[in-house]
Amino acid sequence: MDTPETTARYRVSNRRAAQLMLWTLAWAASLAAARFGPERWWDAQASPAASWVAIGVNVLVGVAWVVAFARFLRALDDLWRKIMQDALAVTLGAGWVAGFAWAAADAAGLVTGEVNLALFPVLLGAVYVAAVAVGWIRFR
Repeated sequence: MDTPETTARYRVSNRRAAQLMLWTLAWAASLAAARFGPERWWDAQASPAASWVAIGVNVLVGVAWVVAFARFLRALDDLWRKIMQDALAVTLGAGWVAGFAWAAADAAGLVTGEVNLALFPVLLGAVYVAAVAVGWIRFR
C-alpha cells in the first residue's frame, strides 16, 4: 500500500502533467491564431496591430508553457527527471548540430533546394521521443 506521501507526490505529478497539457494546447492555439489569423480572421495590412497582439500573446503563452514544463520536471520522480533531462540534452545537441551544419552547407552553396522550416521542429520532436524511449529502455 502506498504511503500518504507517495500518493501526494503522484497527485502533484499528475496535476503538473495536466497543467502542462493545457498550456501546450493553449500555446498551439495561440500559434495557430498568430500564423493563420492574418489570412483568415483579420487583414494584416489594414490592422497590423492585431498581428502584433497575436504574436505577443503567443510569446507570453509560450513563456507560461516553458514555466509549466519546468514545474512538470520538478514534480517527476528522480528517474523520470533524469530520463527527460537526458532526452532534452540530446535534443538540444541534435538541434544545434543539425542547425549549424545546415547553415554551413547553405553558406558553402551546397544547398540547392528550398527546405520547409517546419521540418526542423518535427526533427527535434522525433529526436526527443526517441531519446525518451531509449532512456526508458535503458533504465527499466
